[in-house]
Amino acid sequence: MNYKNFFKSKVQNFKNEGYYRKFLPVKRSRSTFPYTQVEIVDNEKNTFHKKENIKIWCTNDYLNMSHNEEVIETMISTIKEVGTGSGGTRNISGTSNYHVRLEKKLAQFHGRDSALIFNSAYLANQSSLWTICKKINGIQVFSDELNHASLIQGIKNSGASCKVFKHNNLEDLEQLLQSVELTQPKLIVFESLYSMDGTITNVAEYVRLAKKYNALTYLDEVHAVGLYGDKGSGIANKYGVSDQIDIINGTLAKAFGQIGGYVAGDKDVIEFVRSFTPGFIFTTSLMPSVASACAKSIEIVEDSNELRSEIIKKAAYLKSRLDNLDIHYIKGDSHIIPIVVHTAEKAQIYSQKLLDDHNIYTQPIFYPTVPKNTARLRITITPKHSFSDIDQLVESLSKVMDVKRMALAKKDKIDFSSIPHNQFI
Repeated sequence: MNYKNFFKSKVQNFKNEGYYRKFLPVKRSRSTFPYTQVEIVDNEKNTFHKKENIKIWCTNDYLNMSHNEEVIETMISTIKEVGTGSGGTRNISGTSNYHVRLEKKLAQFHGRDSALIFNSAYLANQSSLWTICKKINGIQVFSDELNHASLIQGIKNSGASCKVFKHNNLEDLEQLLQSVELTQPKLIVFESLYSMDGTITNVAEYVRLAKKYNALTYLDEVHAVGLYGDKGSGIANKYGVSDQIDIINGTLAKAFGQIGGYVAGDKDVIEFVRSFTPGFIFTTSLMPSVASACAKSIEIVEDSNELRSEIIKKAAYLKSRLDNLDIHYIKGDSHIIPIVVHTAEKAQIYSQKLLDDHNIYTQPIFYPTVPKNTARLRITITPKHSFSDIDQLVESLSKVMDVKRMALAKKDKIDFSSIPHNQFI
């Protein structure tokens, strides 16, 4: 077998299908955000140039905590105290007082007994679900069709039987639950806020079904923590059921502006994950400086209700402007606003035109991140985006769509209840 040709042909086919991703190097600046500098590279033409004063509209740093002075100073002072690295895995000198304090802080944040930190939320999901599904013999998993790839891969890699239910469809979920013996172990895996659609889940109803059918619950709160619920502790908290979810997954890399992920829950569950999960046991731990900065960021976010309300207010304003121009987006109550353009080609054209002609950076989203033919521009707002910024964005979107004669007509709108489930399941 010619391995080089195999790899080359697979990538080329991916490019031919229009799904190859181009990464835009961004020079972030906390003093000028959302304005930034980008470096545009054309590898085929071997050209390179910089473009100034680009406005970012696709960051996951939702509260701009990566720019917070107190958080930065906390990280710097910790580095000066202990150095940059952690020294090893959690079992081999890689557990510091900063890791212990962060886990205690996260447990308190969610009102739970315990928490366990990982190097990313992806790793936390994949590894924890693999462990749970592998260790509980005969477990039947129920997974939302739009679940994140990390959830899907954890389930898939475990080899557990998995039934996929329609997105946020409680009736479909209950029918599937009814098809399994009450005594059989069950696990419902879902998200509180779906990042590509901006849809919010009625977490309390999932808890009700889990109790009725004797199922465990695994909830991904990655895009919700810091933004919803009391002190930003998530949508499960907003519905008053944080203490009734078996495993809560969250990230330190979005609203908290750092890096890392975690799971939180009852002591026995977290001890189980801690003891049997390879992705935790055999991985070098987070740098102590990161753990320290994360704890400080959580502390600040807990007292930042005004920032949360500001984002929701600005998101509502953007939605009203889009409605006025009949630009279709997935309706929802969250801060995430996906403008659906269907094909990957359209998404890339719109994104490039926004960058070239209007100094706006919003990354095109297409397969495999979302199902085929549901490509989109995913808009996110931060406290540093102004209302005039929003006006400029909407006006630019309108011009770009008109220029390419690809404006979204009503006939092009998708029934999102019928989207096929994630291709990776």
